[in-house]
Amino acid sequence: MSARILWADDEIDLLKPHILFLREKGYDVSTTNSGSEALDLIEDNSFDIVFLDENMPGLTGVETLERIKTRFPGLPVVMITKSEEETIMNDAIGSNISDYLIKPVNPNQILLALKKNLENRKLVSEKTSMSYQQQFRQIGMSLSPSLDFNEWADIYRQLVYWELELSKSQDESLREIFMMQKAEANNVFSRFIKDNYVDWLKGQAESKPVLSHTVFREKCLPVIRNEERSFLILIDNLRYDQWKIIQPRIEELYRVAGEEIYCSILPTATQYARNSFFSGLMPGEIQKRFPQYWTRESDEGTRNQFESELLAEQLKRFGGGVDFNYHKILNLGAGKKLLGNISDHTKQKLNVLVYNFVDMLSHSRTEMEVIKELAETEAAYRSLTLSWFEHSPLWEIIRYLGEKKIPVILTTDHGAIRVHNPTKVVGDKNTNTNLRYKTGRNLQYDPDEVFEVRNPADAFLPRDNVSANFVFALEDHFFVYPNNYNYFVNYYRDTFQHGGVSLEEMMIPFVHLKPR
Repeated sequence: MSARILWADDEIDLLKPHILFLREKGYDVSTTNSGSEALDLIEDNSFDIVFLDENMPGLTGVETLERIKTRFPGLPVVMITKSEEETIMNDAIGSNISDYLIKPVNPNQILLALKKNLENRKLVSEKTSMSYQQQFRQIGMSLSPSLDFNEWADIYRQLVYWELELSKSQDESLREIFMMQKAEANNVFSRFIKDNYVDWLKGQAESKPVLSHTVFREKCLPVIRNEERSFLILIDNLRYDQWKIIQPRIEELYRVAGEEIYCSILPTATQYARNSFFSGLMPGEIQKRFPQYWTRESDEGTRNQFESELLAEQLKRFGGGVDFNYHKILNLGAGKKLLGNISDHTKQKLNVLVYNFVDMLSHSRTEMEVIKELAETEAAYRSLTLSWFEHSPLWEIIRYLGEKKIPVILTTDHGAIRVHNPTKVVGDKNTNTNLRYKTGRNLQYDPDEVFEVRNPADAFLPRDNVSANFVFALEDHFFVYPNNYNYFVNYYRDTFQHGGVSLEEMMIPFVHLKPR
């Protein structure tokens, strides 16, 4: 198949000879005369490379480039400019262009740029530090509890983008500045959640995000009903930054038809968020309507053994008519077995796959010293995720689905945060063990350090006894009992945990993938 090119230039009519030349060479060329239309075309189509005029009215070439790279970091962009000023070239290179050309260009220059970049895509990371310093003030000034969820999603996308870029930089001091800004964002976000979360659930807010119990109905079902066949792949505990790390590999086979951030409910833990995802109900509603499918905190055994049954009930409520397969992969052997039989599991309209590696990775990092050493930093944790993905049966399954042109919905149930700061809590022997949320009777804690829900019904949470309440850790805090305090602080500090309130846990990816 010929390479697909998008050429954006406000004087595109003057470039018709170049366009004809490329088409005669077998390239598929689309054109536009504005940056905003270029962004729309990239969202709706699959391009292999973009030629971008630096000096366009409205959205400039550099501004368009930054937005392209935020959403599609693996897409090569060649900047074309009339100016030879070094600052313009530095700005463009610092924004990760693949190449730049000075006008007027001749067809052979264009052809050379195509061959160089399509045959050997290189990530240009120069000037990253300078670019972030220019953005630092803008991000800091935009932080406010009065933002709505969509505005927070945009801020989190920017933070993840810069975290990934700065992880390649040798400037350690700038990475420290970024981590301080990220911590500040989590502090303000925690106040935002405390102010708005219960109102969202009660329908008392002017607007609310897509949440765990509404995402299947609002986002998955329209895709499923519009496709002859589709796969829903839920990778447990997949953070947004981890999705961005594996995105370039997936884009070898799929184009991103839609990428959104939705909000995990509280607690951001598998028992609550994932059961809510599959049931289309809040946990308290599951307990009331389907008590046979709900496991209490104090009960023994797995707490997510009825996801298939809950999904069947949700489909029945919203019109039915969707036959589905359901598979849960808990280990390498199960993944290989499914891969070996994958052709037998693609005949249903909906095929659901729950893959439970990333969650196990975060827990193993706490319990196994060798994993902790391999994933010592956030960047190493992401790298380990990518390494697992590239060598996993899941990647082979996605490759097979791509070859068979089967659309995929890729999402998760919650994320995780690397915790650093202990918060003291006291509870009786029946209090749950999670480090990011506690539920039980007679809990004692500092109310300024938690998000407390004294009446679980307000947050549509189950209540195991009449005096139980919930508290959630904020930012990068984790709960520790006063007994053996120092031992447990040292053991759990710097581990990845989930269940509480943070950008990393609650702002999670929902991605619609179309085969190339």
